[in-house]
Amino acid sequence: MEQIAFKIGPFQVYWYGLLVAAGFLVGLWTANRRCVLDGLSPDAIADLGPWLLLGGVVGARLLYVVSYWREEFAGKPWWEMLPVQRAGYVFYGGLGGGVLAACFYIRAKGLPKWKVADALAPSIALGQAFGRIGCLLNGCCFGLPTKLPWALHYSAGHPTQGCGVHPVPIYEALLDFGLYLGLARQYRRKLFDGQVFVFYLVGYAVLRFGVEFFRGDYEQRYLGHWATPGQLVSVGVLATGVWLWRRLGRRGGQVQGGT
Repeated sequence: MEQIAFKIGPFQVYWYGLLVAAGFLVGLWTANRRCVLDGLSPDAIADLGPWLLLGGVVGARLLYVVSYWREEFAGKPWWEMLPVQRAGYVFYGGLGGGVLAACFYIRAKGLPKWKVADALAPSIALGQAFGRIGCLLNGCCFGLPTKLPWALHYSAGHPTQGCGVHPVPIYEALLDFGLYLGLARQYRRKLFDGQVFVFYLVGYAVLRFGVEFFRGDYEQRYLGHWATPGQLVSVGVLATGVWLWRRLGRRGGQVQGGT
């Protein structure tokens, strides 16, 4: 796979960074158009964008550093931990960082938090689809060996050494896009504020847990060497989604305002 999209003098622009940026912008644009259906100002979503970007990048990079400390960062200078435009991010860290940044902004502006969360939820899944295509071009998040007709073959210099592997980034990109379509449809039919965001948490946790069975890029697994770090986090996200569903669902079909 060709990692570099183009060069401007000595500066190299990578496909991974371009596609992550494109996913963020497309997701923000769709949320901006969607939010008016729930009585939110598009300006509020647009102004939230920089906060989401900052929180997402910092959170995703931080969890990557923690997850791969021993393999990549132990004993190295601190600046190697800083965010870079190439791969080196964990999505769940980005989700957590983005949520924290959004909570700070929403509280400061007095916005209805669950309405904002619902407007953003489908766009998160859409942005992820773009990001996984970036992973495909970057050569990361690759799958386990397979002889299936659609096996993906990286170059001989790749960690897979040219062996056919499951195209895991494509699997997840398609599932993420399907999740986006389902959430966008559900947005118009929600019974209570927060429902779409909860659906996102549950839906993504389930699909990510399943896709992780095909991942071949983990050096360390848990619980008898079958559970990946992504699966363990997915269980926690799923539990959070179920808890929120029960808590918010008690409002019984009421679409709320306020924070």
